[in-house]
Amino acid sequence: MTTKSVLYPIEPLWFTNHPGKPKKIPEVTASWIFEPESITRRLRCLFGEVTVKILFHQQRPPFLSESRLLKLPSNRYCLTREVMLSAKGKPLIVARTIIPKKTLIGAQRNLSRLGTKPLGEVIFSYPKLQRLDMQVALIEPSIWSSDVANKIHLEQAVWGRRTIYAINKRQMLVSEFFLPEILENG
Repeated sequence: MTTKSVLYPIEPLWFTNHPGKPKKIPEVTASWIFEPESITRRLRCLFGEVTVKILFHQQRPPFLSESRLLKLPSNRYCLTREVMLSAKGKPLIVARTIIPKKTLIGAQRNLSRLGTKPLGEVIFSYPKLQRLDMQVALIEPSIWSSDVANKIHLEQAVWGRRTIYAINKRQMLVSEFFLPEILENG
């Protein structure tokens, strides 16, 4: 079987935080989850220099729920990019991005050549960027792959958000997980 993610062997359980039935998200965490602007910009304001470590960057079929959200056939390959954002050597965020081929082409392939540049730095520069939908998840330490768990030393559940963005009406999916260090200082 092809690896779909180095972050987690099975995908987390995502849910929409409906106004009528909100899941209790701690206030400091909610400020990150519902941040309307660039997370990268906010990180830089708080921590200064932010570094990106690439954990995974390959064409792979996404998880089934990711394919469904992007309205893709389940076997369609997409650029899958997983990274860890850190400041002063401390991990702040791990993120997973799914970018279909049409979106890569529509963005003049800028998204396929990010290297260690944060995704937010690029996508928030597009004037026609849209946020279409968002879901949240609370991920227990046991969900993470052992490799990632060892790098980020998690002993508690971590909140994350999964957002569908569109650039020129072409969609991509960005999942971001907020690690304890960011919540203590953000």
